[in-house]
Amino acid sequence: MIARCGGARASSPPPMNLCLNGEVRDVPGVGTIPELVEALGLPAAALLVEHNGLALLRGEWVSRPLAEGDRIEFLRITAGG
Repeated sequence: MIARCGGARASSPPPMNLCLNGEVRDVPGVGTIPELVEALGLPAAALLVEHNGLALLRGEWVSRPLAEGDRIEFLRITAGG
């Protein structure tokens, strides 16, 4: 991105490699779990997220910054028998 002199520059996190459900993927411009969920087009209301082996409450998603090499597991919650 090119910024004009003296102007504010919008920044987004750089691309990083994350291990998503056991598969290494290059994910551009995300810094938090909610941003990752949105970027992947996943239904947040139906997800359980595990970050580096720790299952997270939905309220913890924004307080857990993502870093290169993090392991993320998405489990989709379904109802029924």
